[in-house]
Amino acid sequence: MKIVLAYSGGLDTSVLLKWIKETYQAEMIAFCADVGQEEELKGLDKKAKQTGASKIYIEDLRAEFAKDFVYPMLRAGAVYESGYLLGTSIARPLIAKRMVEIAQANGAEAVAHGATGKGNDQVRFELTAYALQPDIKIIAPWREARFREQFQGRSDMIAYCAANKIPIEVSAKKPYSMDRNLLHISYEGGILEDPWAEPPKDIFKLSVDPADAPNKAEYVEVAFRGGDAVAVNGQRMKPLDVMLTLNKLAGKHGVGRIDLVENRFVGMKSRGVYETPAGTILHRAREAVEQLTMDREVLHLRNSLVPRYAEMVYNGFWFAPEREMLQAAMDTAASGVTGTARLKLFKGNCTVVGRKASKSLYNPRVASFEAAGGYDQGDASGFIKLNALRLRQRALVNR
Repeated sequence: MKIVLAYSGGLDTSVLLKWIKETYQAEMIAFCADVGQEEELKGLDKKAKQTGASKIYIEDLRAEFAKDFVYPMLRAGAVYESGYLLGTSIARPLIAKRMVEIAQANGAEAVAHGATGKGNDQVRFELTAYALQPDIKIIAPWREARFREQFQGRSDMIAYCAANKIPIEVSAKKPYSMDRNLLHISYEGGILEDPWAEPPKDIFKLSVDPADAPNKAEYVEVAFRGGDAVAVNGQRMKPLDVMLTLNKLAGKHGVGRIDLVENRFVGMKSRGVYETPAGTILHRAREAVEQLTMDREVLHLRNSLVPRYAEMVYNGFWFAPEREMLQAAMDTAASGVTGTARLKLFKGNCTVVGRKASKSLYNPRVASFEAAGGYDQGDASGFIKLNALRLRQRALVNR
């Protein structure tokens, strides 16, 4: 039996690699996806093979992640619940997709992951795997009683590594969990499980504390074509470079932090603290250009569908027909979103201060209070009376 394991080289996946290999009597193929987590990948090949892998794939998926996953989601204006920009959610289908492709290329019957039975990631990984290969077998050790009985804590894992000569770097466990990619960093669990407790100042990685940000505002211009950001401050860039540039710029000014309690797909509420620097700029900049270029009824209809789209991404239904159908509608709505937004970054704030578009639907002559601009104000009388007809009728009946 061959199994492809999502592998990072950390304590958990090092244990999983050895444990699955012995428990299932399997040939293990390790897979590490670089989606912008910026972890040290040097020496990972040697470590995986020492732990029992017959082969390891270490792949830079950042460009694909930005272009084919983050950008389509941004075109749809996706926001989950109270402001979550879906940073972790959107990375999982890409990782799972590549795992399945590696499994197919190597004739592997199964894929394995280290997601727990309480979280969303297990659902996202597995829905993707089943959507792309219906007969694939999935191994999730944290859902197996025998695994949980053997490893009841971090100390059990460290002892297992020592006994099996598995090379690991043992360090003090962080009092929270962290997941990083090109779009964001999420912080959950541990000291953050108390929703009344303020996140410690030192947990943040991508952004400075807004109080410590520069005392002078900085302006940035983001140009869009068809709903996609294509240039920053007049310089044309590919999606990956746009995100790398804006992450650095927004982080410098403390932009992109959010603290919320969200509803997990599996049923519980969870407190999450997020940093999404580039995503925050891109989301607000795109909205600014949409205000000029998107028809009112298209905008309203699109906005009514955003919660459903975001829910699909959050719950792991990226490779589902309903998401693909809705993506086509979102892309059609975004097709005319071409223009430039100017934003002011200052002390954690990202404020739109200007927008322009060559095919803007905003006509200052029509909108102005200073000129008629072809608009007859007298026409509003009939418009109001027609809209008031049912209200007047209701009032007459209820006299």
